[in-house]
Amino acid sequence: MWKLQLFLAAALYLAPALHAGPGQSSPEVRALLDKVDRLYRSGNSYAELEMEVATPDWRRKLVMEFWTEGLDKTFIRINSPARDAGAATLRKGTEMWNYFPKINKVMKVPPSMMMGSWMGSDFTNDDLVKESTLLDDYYGEFFSPARPDPALRHIRLRPRAETVSLWGAIELAIRKDDLLPVREDYYDEKGRLVRTMEFSDVRALGGRLVPCTMKMLTLSKPGNSTVIRYRAARFDGELPADTFTLRNLQRRVK
Repeated sequence: MWKLQLFLAAALYLAPALHAGPGQSSPEVRALLDKVDRLYRSGNSYAELEMEVATPDWRRKLVMEFWTEGLDKTFIRINSPARDAGAATLRKGTEMWNYFPKINKVMKVPPSMMMGSWMGSDFTNDDLVKESTLLDDYYGEFFSPARPDPALRHIRLRPRAETVSLWGAIELAIRKDDLLPVREDYYDEKGRLVRTMEFSDVRALGGRLVPCTMKMLTLSKPGNSTVIRYRAARFDGELPADTFTLRNLQRRVK
């Protein structure tokens, strides 16, 4: 399935560009956005990650497991450090819950908090659980930056009229040869660059070629950064039937 998606995306890339109406993306842009949305996901997936959060005053590293089913189910469990072990996040559709083992309490995350920080990082709740998708919530068009790189294609996205978004625009840089993302720039409604995500360390992971490192920088916080590194992953394997349940949230780390 992954090879078929890549073939279709490549075919659209090589075909002559089709024009889209106002507020719509061309088929070529839609194919690339769908590929970015599904880059680390599949029918279902499992991954082992580490996340390092750095500020001018302290550093923190989390090791976690990450399960997904399609684009609308996500489960995350933190395994270390010990003080955070057992904390978990579940998202099903548009609903999201966090479990805090220190107080043994499950708390539902309201929609107004989806753009809030996840575990004190530069990533938002929405970034980690992907409530929104680029394909469904944004429309885009190709553009040429001030200093174009012949190896890249650039897409500028804007939220659809019905989309509630913190971002006035998102700009993507995608490699032409393998259609993998290199960089995402996020702008506010006044056109000011707010944060940047960089993709690197491209290698095979779970049978796919993917960037295994993502670095998020928030420009309003000089010296702050959050880096996520994929240690391992598998796609389309069997997942326990109770993975995406509230009961699983409170399961203790062994």
